[in-house]
Amino acid sequence: MAKQIGPQVRQLDMRTARPIEKKADAELLTPEHRAWRTGVLQRAGYRCQWIEDGRRCIKSAPHDRLIADHIIERKDGGAPLDPANGQCLCVAHNTLKGIRARDARMR
Repeated sequence: MAKQIGPQVRQLDMRTARPIEKKADAELLTPEHRAWRTGVLQRAGYRCQWIEDGRRCIKSAPHDRLIADHIIERKDGGAPLDPANGQCLCVAHNTLKGIRARDARMR
């Protein structure tokens, strides 16, 4: 009778930790911020303002989710309610911009 070799890989623990609950910053829930957001989106015609290769992104409301983005992030000293510090971005471009800003901040 042949001797069997035991398992070489440990059993995987499939339990997961609950993710930390995501909460919006209190200043983003104010009437002033909501008015700023509405103004930024209206000024952009509810269309993403990202320019790449000389072309503007085609994503727009109501089909796509749009973000009123701070051009200079609040963490970097950007004015939170200055309309000149706002731009309308789709989720993909807002994420890309955030990654680039965090990368620059860490350098």
